[in-house]
Amino acid sequence: MTADPGTANPRVGGERVRFGVVAIGRNEGDRLRRCLLSVLPFAQAVVYVDSGSHDGSPDTARSLGARVTLLDPDVPFTAARARNQGWRQLLVDDADLEYIQFVDGDCEVVPGWLAEAQSFLDSHPDVAAVAGRRRERFRDASPYNLLCDLEWASGGTGPTKACGGDAMMRARALVQAGGFRDSLIAGEEPELCIRMRAAGWKIWRLDAEMTLHDAAMTRFGQWWKRSVRTGFAYAAGVHLHGAAPERHWVRESRSAWLWGLGLPVVLLLASVVATPWALTGFLAYPFQVLRLCLAAPGSLHERLTRSTFLTLGKFAEAAGQLKFLGQTASGSAGRLIEYK
Repeated sequence: MTADPGTANPRVGGERVRFGVVAIGRNEGDRLRRCLLSVLPFAQAVVYVDSGSHDGSPDTARSLGARVTLLDPDVPFTAARARNQGWRQLLVDDADLEYIQFVDGDCEVVPGWLAEAQSFLDSHPDVAAVAGRRRERFRDASPYNLLCDLEWASGGTGPTKACGGDAMMRARALVQAGGFRDSLIAGEEPELCIRMRAAGWKIWRLDAEMTLHDAAMTRFGQWWKRSVRTGFAYAAGVHLHGAAPERHWVRESRSAWLWGLGLPVVLLLASVVATPWALTGFLAYPFQVLRLCLAAPGSLHERLTRSTFLTLGKFAEAAGQLKFLGQTASGSAGRLIEYK
């Protein structure tokens, strides 16, 4: 089915479409083409928001029939800014839209998801956002892609605290919450969900296929940068919502500080001022890998990969925490932490 942006009131699953799509991206190449082709035939409108691409992405999007808007390059790029600009443009052009599907430009929406998400929101008026299962397209191409797929699989189904970047949201709830927080360079979706839940809305995860993601991570350095971004997001989350009752990402941040910085510093200092035997304390790390491996589900390969990189990731997350503290102390604006 090819896209026809001039078609009025397209239908999915026999129902009139009442949703638009916001796709965001930066130098996604063919991934963006797949993304847009997976939504253009089915949505009432599609807006692509570009964050300074130099690979011709805006022209690609226009040629396929998407509406294109460019972020001002004089303001630091964030995914939150891009999503906000996209959904606001959608509602200016199509004020009758009830729902907005957000999708990252490196993802392809699975056939059937859009109809299922709209139907679910129709029948659950108290739900602000619904998400499904995101899978990694090339899961076995690298251990880093595998880690992404295992991450997407976590969280269970039913009522949940937060969704990720791919989700269908109720326009009214989005407007009521004021959208995403522009300044956040990571973790913007859970932060929005906190404010939505505080306003009385629910967030829901369905046992349904939603999107195929293409992480394209083949190098350790890419995984490290992504983990630094995770630590940065944890720190920002604690800064905004670390107090009760949310205690947002407090446990995760404490874990990063303990395993990624606190314990190594203490052991190294102890080895210098007390005894070299203090270095045997670093055996806690392989024991932590073993503990996590034994407790996790899945095959031995999956469990060992996940537990090893979860442990190693604490060092990168601690670096992300330090990056956030430095940025906050200096008052400088945050910039994207890109791993591609």
